[in-house]
Amino acid sequence: MAKKRKTAVVAFDDELKDGDELPDGDELEGGDELPGSGSPSAAIGLKTAASVAPALDVVPAATVVVGRANGDHILALARKHIGENYILGARAPMSNGDWRGPWDCAEFVSWCTYQTSGILFGTRPRNDPVMADANTGCWFDQAMQCGATIDWREAANIPGAAVVRRPASGQIGHIVMSDGQGGTVEAHSRTRGVVADTLSGRRWDCGVLVPGIDFFSSDSPIVPESVSVTVLRVMLPLMRGQRVRAVQERLATLNYPVGKVDGVYGPQTAFAVRAFQARNGVVVDGEVGATTFALLAPLVGLNPA
Repeated sequence: MAKKRKTAVVAFDDELKDGDELPDGDELEGGDELPGSGSPSAAIGLKTAASVAPALDVVPAATVVVGRANGDHILALARKHIGENYILGARAPMSNGDWRGPWDCAEFVSWCTYQTSGILFGTRPRNDPVMADANTGCWFDQAMQCGATIDWREAANIPGAAVVRRPASGQIGHIVMSDGQGGTVEAHSRTRGVVADTLSGRRWDCGVLVPGIDFFSSDSPIVPESVSVTVLRVMLPLMRGQRVRAVQERLATLNYPVGKVDGVYGPQTAFAVRAFQARNGVVVDGEVGATTFALLAPLVGLNPA
C-alpha cells in the first residue's frame, strides 16, 4: 500500500524561547494562530532533516534508531510494552531505555518518542531527560507553539502520531499513540495497563506530529467514528442539566465526594468522576463520556445519546 510522507516543521516565533510555557486556561484554543507561525496545521509539509533539526532540543538517547526516526519506529517500541502497569502520575525516566513501567499516558508517549528519536516532546523542562516530566497539557501547548497539530481523524491514519485530549484548566487530559489503522497503543488505566485500543467513540482535540520525525500516512484512509454522546465535562460556561444531576446523585449514593447535587458540572463533580473512573478501571480524565456513561447509565436511568 502506498504511503505519503509527512514531516512536522518547527516554525517558532522569535518571541517564544526554549522552555517558555503557554498560560493555562483558554488563552490559546485549537485553531488560534501564533504570531508569524500560521495556522496550527499549516506548518505540516515536506522538509529535510537539516531544515528541522536546528530548531529542536535534541538530547541523545541510548536506544535511538540509527538514521532519522519515523512514526513506525515509535509505534513498534510502544507495542513491546503492551501489558505493563499503569499508575496515574507515574514518572518514566526518559534516558532509561530499560524502563518497563509503571507508566502514565503522557510519560509513555514521551518516553517512546525520546527513545526512538532523541527528541524530548511534551515535557517540562524540554531539554533535560533526567528532570523531564510529561503531561498532556505540555503536549498540547508545545504542539501549538511549533505548528505540529493536525486533525485527529487524519492522525488515525498515521502510525506513531500522537492523539490528544487537552486537559481543561485544573483537570486531566489523555494522550495515545495512533497505530495508523484507527487504533491506539496507550497507557490506559490502572486496571488495563498499557493496551491496544481504538480512537473511535472517544473525544479528542487534535493529533500531533512531533517535529524532526518522519511520519507516513495511508493512501486508503480510515475514518474513525466520533463520540456518539454529549460528553459531560468542565467547560466555560459550566455545563448544567438533569443528566448532570443524575450523575451527581448516583456518585453521591456510591459515596464519591461529588459535593452539592445541583446539576452543575464543576471541578468537584469532575473530581468525583475521576475517583469513580479510577476504581472502575477506565481512563481517569474526569469526563463522563461513552465508557463512563455505560457504567453509570443503568444505575441512574440515563439515556447516553
